[in-house]
Formats: sequence, structure tokens, C-alpha cells
Amino acid sequence: MRRTAIVLALTLAAGCAAADPPYRPQEAAPPAPERSPAATEPESDPPQSEPAESKEPGNTATPASVPTGTQTVNVGDGLRIRIDWPPKPDPLHKVMVDFYVGVRRAIAEGKSGYGENMEFEAEERISQWIRAFTDEGETIRGTARLYDVEVAAVFDGKGAQVNACVDESDVTVVSARTGKPIARQPTWMRKPYTETVLAHRSGDGVWRIRSSQTGGGRCA
Repeated sequence: MRRTAIVLALTLAAGCAAADPPYRPQEAAPPAPERSPAATEPESDPPQSEPAESKEPGNTATPASVPTGTQTVNVGDGLRIRIDWPPKPDPLHKVMVDFYVGVRRAIAEGKSGYGENMEFEAEERISQWIRAFTDEGETIRGTARLYDVEVAAVFDGKGAQVNACVDESDVTVVSARTGKPIARQPTWMRKPYTETVLAHRSGDGVWRIRSSQTGGGRCA
């Protein structure tokens, strides 16, 4: 799964040309009318080109501080995430992992949103998606897997695309009150799918997620 978003790269480049606005947490937008795979930008599958190697650190972490091998994280009550870290560590891998784990933890803990190292619009959209579960009194349980994490491209040292595969076929949406599965389970959770995040490196050196989307890749 190696693909680079040319159109999205132009979006990042345009954002990088402007001065970085001050970052501050914001209130999230009203809940979404429908629940579908998490996305902070409803784009179609972007075109592909050759990936670029990262020549700068992905965030304030160092490669030595990024895990390798398999890690299992307990997230909330009854939810675990298995992370298959790449053998060659890159701090940008942690941008993807922290995002995925943080969003699922927010659902598991019944929170109304998530905004850690996210730009305003991305935070609004992902918080809207989280509330599609929590406002209905629902949570998730089981074991998810995040794997094939890769840095697909780095744009001028200030923009990056990170891809990963997600397998939530062993995850079930349940009532937060009773713990019983809901009648209509999301069909998109039944097979692996692609998660993509676009991150922008701000003036303070921190990578913050500008958008995310799902689908468009081949995960097995």
C-alpha cells in the first residue's frame, strides 16, 4: 500500500505557505446525521505517485523513542488495539498511531470529541464522528489491529501523508449501559480498510493533523 496524494499535497503546500495561526482547542460541531468510517475530509481516492522519504523528524519524538514490533494497548473497558509497528521507526508513524488510538479511546470512554495535535477543522469533523457513537449511548469493544503503517510522502519538510491499514472485524458496537451489541452493526467494520492522515508541521515543530480519510487502498 504505497500511494501519494498529489491533490492533497497541493492542499498542504498551500497551507504551509501561509503563516501558522495560533493553535487552540475549539468546541466541536453538531453531531453527524449518519455514521460512517471516520474522515475529516470527504475526498475521493487521491491519485498515486512515488512516495518521498522523510528527511526530517516526524514530531518532537526521536526515532529511538518510536516502538518497533507488536504492541497491544488496552483502551477503555473491553477494547484493545494491536499495533504492528514498522521495523524501521519514523516519528511520523506515531502521528498515525496516536490519532487512531486517541479517537477510539474517546469513543470507549464516552467523550464528546478528540483534539490532541489536530487542527481546528480536523478536530471538529472527528469529534462529530465520535459523538455519532457517544450521543447514542454506544461504545466499542473487542480487538482492533493497526498495521502496515507507512510514511507515503513528505512535502517540503512541512507536510506529510501517513497511511495505515485498519482491521476492526473483531470489534463490536455495544450499548454503553448494558454492554450488549446493538442490532445494526456497521458494515464497514467487517473488513480491513485504509486510514490516511495528512499532517502539517507548525512553527513550534509539532506535527498536527490537518485532515484524515478512509478507503481507497488495498488492505488484507
